[in-house]
Amino acid sequence: MYQSIQFSPRRLWRVALLALATLVSLGALAGAARAANYVALGDSYAAGPIIPNQIAPFGCLKSDHNYAHLAAPTIGLPLKDATCSGATTNDMTESQSTELGSVPPQFDSLSAETTRVSLTIGGNDIGFSEIALSCVTLNPFSTPCKDKYDSGGHDQIAERIAATAPKVAAVLQGIHSRSPSAKVFVVNYAAIFPETGYGCWPQMPMGFGDVPYLRSKEKELNAMLATQAAANGASLVNWYNASIGHDACKGSSTRWVEPVIPTNLAAPVHPNERGMQGAAAILGPAAK
Repeated sequence: MYQSIQFSPRRLWRVALLALATLVSLGALAGAARAANYVALGDSYAAGPIIPNQIAPFGCLKSDHNYAHLAAPTIGLPLKDATCSGATTNDMTESQSTELGSVPPQFDSLSAETTRVSLTIGGNDIGFSEIALSCVTLNPFSTPCKDKYDSGGHDQIAERIAATAPKVAAVLQGIHSRSPSAKVFVVNYAAIFPETGYGCWPQMPMGFGDVPYLRSKEKELNAMLATQAAANGASLVNWYNASIGHDACKGSSTRWVEPVIPTNLAAPVHPNERGMQGAAAILGPAAK
């Protein structure tokens, strides 16, 4: 024999209210999981090595005052900062090794709920650090950079930029496939040298004849990024144009990029906090 369970009207109300509260709580949790977010991807020009305050994972040399963190309040979305110094296009989909261990692929931060993405990438694919070291000279009248990379009409840096173009395209397509609702913003590289002239040896110890060549290669890299952004559903944030007049040859209170021996807290030949503020001032309103 089964005994029927009797519910009083008061007990029925309590059960109904408990069920309603549970549904509301589950709905809130689901809503939080589906909340729109902003993801920052990229290399050291996005991460901000040495700029205070450095944040985890510390092997990525990443600052809470990089352009993504500074732009996020204007954009108005919670930020997932996956940037990491030394990153290449491969590190979007593969784990990256750092001095303090490996970090997950940057694309792991993307989701269907991501609605804004910023990206600075490509410099390490063409060997930025190697080029910078190779072009430093104690003789301002020498041209070690052109001698190494542009001898006999064979421009190795131009070839590297061309080879990186399809990799950047693949990154942008990968972002769209993982975050189809996202607006994507490619932030190019800030100006390292003055827009004209032969540099500022010894502050930037590159030969007078190498400076125009290096300036043209940075512009070529940025032009490639602009082309790939336009071809792959992304918007360009022109940090280079905004930084003209704030290059590494300027004084410590004016420049956005530090020289080989920094006087502001930043890595050599990398943006300082003022430079990050300059990028954020363009990115924030564009991505709002």
